[in-house]
Amino acid sequence: MTTPDKTATQDLEIQAPESETPKFQASDFQTSRVATIAFAHFVHDLYTSFLAPLLPLIIEKLSLTLSQAGLLSTVMQIPSLANPFIGLFADNKGLARWLVILAPTLTAIPMSLIGIAPSYEMLLVLVFVAGISVSLFHVPAPVTVARYSGKFKGRGMSFFMTGGEFARTMGPIGAVGAVSFLGLARFHFVLVLALATSVMLFMALEPSREPVKAKRRGSLTQAYKEVSHVLNPLAAILSARAMMHGSMGMFLTVYVEQATGSLWLGGTALTLYEATGVAGILSAGTLSDRLGRQRVLFWALAVAPVSILLFTLTSGVIQIISLLVTGFTVLSTTPVMLALVQENAEENPAAANGLFMMISFAVRSLAVVAAGAIADAFGMNMMFIIAALAGFTAIPFLIKLKK
Repeated sequence: MTTPDKTATQDLEIQAPESETPKFQASDFQTSRVATIAFAHFVHDLYTSFLAPLLPLIIEKLSLTLSQAGLLSTVMQIPSLANPFIGLFADNKGLARWLVILAPTLTAIPMSLIGIAPSYEMLLVLVFVAGISVSLFHVPAPVTVARYSGKFKGRGMSFFMTGGEFARTMGPIGAVGAVSFLGLARFHFVLVLALATSVMLFMALEPSREPVKAKRRGSLTQAYKEVSHVLNPLAAILSARAMMHGSMGMFLTVYVEQATGSLWLGGTALTLYEATGVAGILSAGTLSDRLGRQRVLFWALAVAPVSILLFTLTSGVIQIISLLVTGFTVLSTTPVMLALVQENAEENPAAANGLFMMISFAVRSLAVVAAGAIADAFGMNMMFIIAALAGFTAIPFLIKLKK
């Protein structure tokens, strides 16, 4: 018999823990890193929300028409049509981590300069560049969150989406406060927060522990085939939900102001709607980890149209409660759908997320235009009723979602 080499055996025993025992298991929910990316989402979207509150000052400075001012938001959203290609690039080059790190700063630079833009043409360039950076963040960021969420992807998406919703709530207040303190000419100093956030992301998202495999020959066709069994039903659900989402988000303040004569009450209604939406986003993903994605989507999509109808057809306390329920249910479906896409996109996660986000952008944009046209033709009450009836059509497509 031969005696094993003790030295070799000892070397194996010493080296094994370094290569075979990772700090985090694949199923772990890495709270610190998920929370860091959610905070980065808050900071990033904080800058994109600056446009609306600064618009009156920009209109006065550059003598813009309302049509020119309205075009700014559209130009910022145009790069979203390239989301699938951005996702494919991130997948093929393994650059999701770097895009997440750099995007807050890349978005903050043009958005912090809009106050000193010397012309309308330069303003269009700035918001378009910011729109590109918005896509560079929102396409790979959910993919990174999914990797750090382990088997709790719904919880991770809830954390991530909550950051964005808080930004839309706090952004106008932050912009007004910053411009009041710094003035429009020195507004670019707000860039400091984004720079600090990028540094924090660089330190938190260590490349040696991020499970990314660089690829070279992925395609959008492959990405679509991989997730088509969930993407097709989700596209139909997004289309059915879009009227509810667009009409409440865009026209709620106008509806309440026309009904009560108080702009303050209109703003309060929108705040309540967004606040309960944050609660819905934060809870829906976590609940879907426990109860199942389809079950949570079913209850949200079934309750939302009913609550919109009650909000439209009632008054007083019942109407207020209906508004709160509407915010909770209408806005809560996004993290669940993001989790579904990531669970089924093992080979092309960023490209699949890009396809999902492109569809979401397209149907939401069309829905807002359609809602406005219906309101002009038949009144806002009928707009909300039609939006609710359209919402009910989402339920049959849940059956087509395959596990």
